[in-house]
Formats: sequence, C-alpha cells, structure tokens
Amino acid sequence: MTMRVEAATPITLRNGQQVTIRPLAEDDRAALMRFGQQLPQDDLIYLEDDLQSPEIINRLVNASAAENWRQIVAVRDDGEIVGYSAVRRLTGWSSHVGDIQLMVESSYRRSGLGTEMAKAIFEAARGLGVAKVIVEILAVQTGGRAIFERLGFSREGIFSKHAHDRHGNRHDLVVMAYHVM
Repeated sequence: MTMRVEAATPITLRNGQQVTIRPLAEDDRAALMRFGQQLPQDDLIYLEDDLQSPEIINRLVNASAAENWRQIVAVRDDGEIVGYSAVRRLTGWSSHVGDIQLMVESSYRRSGLGTEMAKAIFEAARGLGVAKVIVEILAVQTGGRAIFERLGFSREGIFSKHAHDRHGNRHDLVVMAYHVM
C-alpha cells in the first residue's frame, strides 16, 4: 500500500489570483456540485462524468478515500472550487497505469491553473506507484491536449469515433501517455 502524503498548496496564478490546491474533502460536496453547475454547456457536452448530477458528486466524494484513486481541487479563499482533477490506478493487466481527468472553470483558464493542477495530479499519480500515466481526451479539446504536451505527454493513439458527447455526436478520442518509470 502506498503512503498518502497530501497537503494544501497555495499558489498565485499568472493573473494574480490565488487558489489552494488540495485533496477533495467530504465537506466539498456542495462546492463540487456548484462547480459542475457553473461549467459552460460546451464543457458539459464532453465530460465523461456528469458533474451536475448529485449521484455522481456523491460517488466522487465518497471515493476520495479509495486506495487506488486520488482527487484534488483548486479552491478560492471563499471555499468555491474552480478546478477538479483525479487520477485512478487501473486494475488487472493495466495496474501499472494511472488515468487522469482534469477540469478548470472557464474564468480560470489561461491563468496557469490547468498546468498547476496537471502537475499536482501527476505527482498524486506517482504516489499511487504507477509506471505510466494516461489521459484520454477528445480530439476537439486542443487546449487540454496542449497542457499535457507541455508536461511531456505524447500521443499514443487515436480511437476513431470512439466517444460520444451528450448530444450523441461521435468524436475521435486521443490517448496521451507519460512513462514515469
């Protein structure tokens, strides 16, 4: 079992705003729901998990203590969540692989928060003991791909018309990876 050492980290973004990056906590349930409700409709179309669903929010918060899963949030001083990221260690023959998700509130994009959150969740992935970290992202999400490319991730494959958005439209899914060990 991997030792969990996680601490709140205050950061100042390029635009001068300050946030704290820390593990998701039990009392973040309402703030995570508000975060999901404030995401632009364009983002909601492409999310794997519906962050506007109370059931999904409960599942995410309840999983915060899971041995194979780490979740972090970026929080303003008033307690509002402006970013969410998670890494989950896969099972079976892929148990050496961690899968990452990352979302940032639209008003905090291009401030450096996405990059800081990606770095933090990447470190959490290392804490899970994985040898490889992957991120699955739709081909149309160029900004998200750019963040992971800057961190050294490379494209490992494209699944044609593999994912569908909430309107039923099919999209190519890009799998990017970084080999930790």
